[in-house]
Amino acid sequence: MSAGTCTDDAVARAGLTAIAMPGDPLMRTLLEHHPPELIWSALRAGSPLLSTADDPAKAARLRRWQAKAKEVDTDVLLTLAAEAGIRLVVPSDPEWPSQLESLGPTRPCALWVRGAHDLRNACLRSVAVVGARAATAYGLHVAGELSHTLSERGWSVVSGGAYGIDGAAHRGALAGSCATVVVLACGLDVGYPRGHDRLFTDIAERGVLVSEHPPGAVPTRKAFLVRNRIIAALTPGTVVVEAGTRSGAINTATHARDLLRVLMAVPGPVTSALSAGCHRLLRDWQAVCVTDAHDIIEQVGHIGADLRPDDAPLLEHDDLDATARTLVAALSTTEEAGAVAVASATGLDLDAVLRGLGLLAAAGHVERVGAGWRVRSRKHRGSQGRDVR
Repeated sequence: MSAGTCTDDAVARAGLTAIAMPGDPLMRTLLEHHPPELIWSALRAGSPLLSTADDPAKAARLRRWQAKAKEVDTDVLLTLAAEAGIRLVVPSDPEWPSQLESLGPTRPCALWVRGAHDLRNACLRSVAVVGARAATAYGLHVAGELSHTLSERGWSVVSGGAYGIDGAAHRGALAGSCATVVVLACGLDVGYPRGHDRLFTDIAERGVLVSEHPPGAVPTRKAFLVRNRIIAALTPGTVVVEAGTRSGAINTATHARDLLRVLMAVPGPVTSALSAGCHRLLRDWQAVCVTDAHDIIEQVGHIGADLRPDDAPLLEHDDLDATARTLVAALSTTEEAGAVAVASATGLDLDAVLRGLGLLAAAGHVERVGAGWRVRSRKHRGSQGRDVR
């Protein structure tokens, strides 16, 4: 891949990932008002994009981006990525997971992807399994067993590739029959932590690695926390296996709750500080208590995991809540409709529409087409499997 084989939009988005932190609110404001190629060319030319006279902090950030943009050669960046087996996926690509739209203003500008599987298809039937780095033998065993069984039942496992619970989840999934997805907080050629180099190689062969950061980007503490929203958004449900009260997994759980995803937690010994976070989720956050893969599938499997024949024309929508049914009813199977049009037709506010469409997309009920949405038919489900309990 090189800049010469990409659209102007993709080239610009590649450049923007190299100068701004993922989820940056100022960059998101710019992207809401200007096309990426205009932003990129303006930054490289040092042209003003918005008034910052009353905000010195924004002015300073724009100056930093302008300086960085002049140093970035997108052609070199994309060529190096291709040589490392890394591809750029942007919102207009078929591989883009449309459930990320539920992130609203913090949705990613673009994603860098490496691996044999299609990212969108790998996430259609998926569960996030996260937890502590300094995990106990109990936590590692449970994470591995849950993920292996989920994989055998046709569910992809999404996690963050860290030591501890994340690594156990990925390995358990790899021992099964379905893909696993790792969301990293650095460039995919950096692959932090280094002790998981072999694991990441295995995942590239049988799953997908994804990052908002371009090749060469090193991890930072903030990047890990920002990354967690992607893990939560890609899946219809998040399972916290083992976590202290201040664990990064609690941050992922917060995103899952805010995105209206199913939040689940595994109970542990009352004497273990590494289960205190899980117990808090169960007590104060109304997380669902799960102890095996059946419990997890029972929570997320009813969303789009029906048992209709493969040649049935559409997915069942009877088990959706009232808001979700309203959104589906406002969409066509043949013509796409924009989120603003759906909001106008349903009377729902735009944020609720974006969250709802993202959740429906994660479940395989709807899909993003160009700048709009439509109901997803059975024949377009890709590799999404069937729950055979």
